[in-house]
Amino acid sequence: MTLATKELPKICILAGPTAVGKTDVSLALARNLCGEIISADSAQVYRHMDIGTAKLKEDEMQGIKHYMIDEVNPDEDFNVAHFRNRAEEYIRDINERGKLPIITGGTGLYINSLLDNLDFTKSISDEEFRNEMQEIADSKGSDYVHSMLESVDPASYNKLHPNDLRRAIRALEVYKFTGKPISYFQEESKKQPPRYDFVYITLAMDREKLYSRIEQRVDKMMTEGLVEEVEGLLGMGYGRDLTSMQALGYKEIADYLQGTISKEEAVRVLKRDTRHYAKRQLTWFRRDPRIFWVDSDSFHKREILLENIIRYIAGKISLV
Repeated sequence: MTLATKELPKICILAGPTAVGKTDVSLALARNLCGEIISADSAQVYRHMDIGTAKLKEDEMQGIKHYMIDEVNPDEDFNVAHFRNRAEEYIRDINERGKLPIITGGTGLYINSLLDNLDFTKSISDEEFRNEMQEIADSKGSDYVHSMLESVDPASYNKLHPNDLRRAIRALEVYKFTGKPISYFQEESKKQPPRYDFVYITLAMDREKLYSRIEQRVDKMMTEGLVEEVEGLLGMGYGRDLTSMQALGYKEIADYLQGTISKEEAVRVLKRDTRHYAKRQLTWFRRDPRIFWVDSDSFHKREILLENIIRYIAGKISLV
């Protein structure tokens, strides 16, 4: 590792699919490495959305500072550019106080925004074009808009889920106004020198075990009052169509509360969609060669798991 790299701000990234156990490991790492935690979760940034996002309560944080939680109200705009700008400020502050920023979460795009030098300041933005695409989606379906990518941006076409309308529109928007696919700009950004001295770890476990943990988590959320939480959000005027309310757990329960589906069906759909989401997360992370994978099933004791992760971190970045 060169001297220039060592002089870069240090960060530790702990990623993985939902319900894999990132929270417990991040707390242990923060205790052992004098760290503070920055959430890279696209739903935990919203206030009043606690149960459905598996947000830690204050007394569960073990005195460790957490950032990027409860940043905005559910009806406020928040995107990857907002995340990067705020996270960079927190990283700078944590480093200046001699502590280690631990970026923890499952939103891969948020994590990549810190590592890949994505230039959001010069982003193309055309509201009229977006509205036009939304109208097409309303009349012909999200699948149709997704299919428009096949000829102009096959990389995005193959990467994005047919129902990921927002990112499909964004990719079409970039192509329309630049003549180049968004993947071109993403690859160009990776050629820029790194801004952080980082270590990137992703947790994994047996697929069936992970799915079982997801189902248990959903059951726990229901017991803790997810229905009442969503009911409260709707009562505060946060409508079903808000971006925040598209988060897993909120859209399904909102459908139940609005009489579209039964409670049992809402739970079934939530479990199914969360399993699918975890699968997509794993697919996203597997594309990144910078990741050091840790199979938690390989360690019969949690202490040994942590020892191995800490040893790997210490071998990658200076902790002094």
